[in-house]
Amino acid sequence: MNSRQRRGVVLLLLSVLCAFAAFAGVLSVISDVNSKVGPEVTAYRLKTDIAAYSKLTPAQFEKVKMPKRWLSSTAVTDISVIDQKTAVTGLRRGSLLQEDMIVQRPALENGQQEIAIMIDAATGVAGKITQGSLVNIYATFAGDELGKGKPSESRIIVVNAKVLDVGQLTALEPTKEDRNQAANAVPITFALNTLDAQRVAYAESFAANLRLALVAKGSPTTLRPGDDKYTLQEDASR
Repeated sequence: MNSRQRRGVVLLLLSVLCAFAAFAGVLSVISDVNSKVGPEVTAYRLKTDIAAYSKLTPAQFEKVKMPKRWLSSTAVTDISVIDQKTAVTGLRRGSLLQEDMIVQRPALENGQQEIAIMIDAATGVAGKITQGSLVNIYATFAGDELGKGKPSESRIIVVNAKVLDVGQLTALEPTKEDRNQAANAVPITFALNTLDAQRVAYAESFAANLRLALVAKGSPTTLRPGDDKYTLQEDASR
């Protein structure tokens, strides 16, 4: 083997060694990336802002793939966990859903039933009544015209009604008969016994107006005799 051939063999061996070194470097980079990234898992990101205590639905979230090691231990990876759950606080668009962002929707107690009514957003809710609140439900009934016969009166038809859910603000179309009705209303769902549910259904059908009064936490309403009804004539005579 002459010197030229020996140089060729040496160069060939060097080329092979360089190729192995490059291949080893690529494997090292891939291994390092895998060790830093790891396997991917499914997470869920909010597509829109969600108000506190709102009922959660899968349509409010989008599925995203992320490295498992980048997610917190409380990240939600199964969207079915939101079934019958509500937001514990206001949630912002783009945030990843976490287990501590949601809470179980209050359950009905024995003998209770759900009933939902539309309440004027301005005078009946004002953004302060949320899921789990206790409220008193007031109904105002119009009296005879010109004050003859039965006077107009306001009644507390249900005390300490438990709010199960507060729906989305809804624009109402005024009827031809009543152009003064509320422009916006919110559906409120209550947990009531049968008699109270009947009172609410009656008042929604026949009362001139329904209002909610928020009860302070830890101090449920206790009515004294005569406190459930108010008329201007009775008040004037006191």
